[in-house]
Amino acid sequence: MHDTTPAYGLWSLVVLNSVLFIFFAFSFFKPKTRLDWRAFGGFSAFVVALFTEMYGFPLTIYLLSGWLQTRFPEVNWLSHDAGHLLEEMFGWRANPHFGPFHILSFVFIGAGFWLISAAWPILYRAQRDGVLATSGLYAKVRHPQYDGFVLIMFGFLLQWPTILTVLMFPVLVIMYWRLAVAEERDTEAVFGEAYRAYRRTTPAFIPRLGDRRQAGGLTN
Repeated sequence: MHDTTPAYGLWSLVVLNSVLFIFFAFSFFKPKTRLDWRAFGGFSAFVVALFTEMYGFPLTIYLLSGWLQTRFPEVNWLSHDAGHLLEEMFGWRANPHFGPFHILSFVFIGAGFWLISAAWPILYRAQRDGVLATSGLYAKVRHPQYDGFVLIMFGFLLQWPTILTVLMFPVLVIMYWRLAVAEERDTEAVFGEAYRAYRRTTPAFIPRLGDRRQAGGLTN
């Protein structure tokens, strides 16, 4: 069943949801440095763009309306449920909030917030004590917080894909990679060989399932 009532122009929901998700991300990530703020700012822009189309103005539906209506004439593309494009296009005609892509999106979003929140205390203690963060999640990957942001954004893409957020996603992934490179350069300048040894045994973004002896580097 689909709710056929138009559900756009709800700008109060755009503001409310944007503020809530940005606040939660801020409370977990707690940006301090210029690089932290750039990473957080990119994520915030993604969230605002997402909720603007989810509740404000459906730009993607508008631009693709001709093709969508021709390809899927049985769908009311002005309804809120139709914004779950993947469910609609793959034929899920029940409540899209219980569709496979929507459920999977919550898995990615939840995992992303968990990574950010679990990594922050480890990094905070290490920075406070002037040592490298190498325990917990940092024993698996060198940049778990960036992994968290990417997982959250990918989860939102599964739930409510839009032209703008699909275009923003790879740009933000590249931005996080470049920020990671800059952070590593600064950290190596401070810790020297200790950080180089850590980098050789710990991958950047994707944890190794097998042998850890091979050198790392920003290649994952």
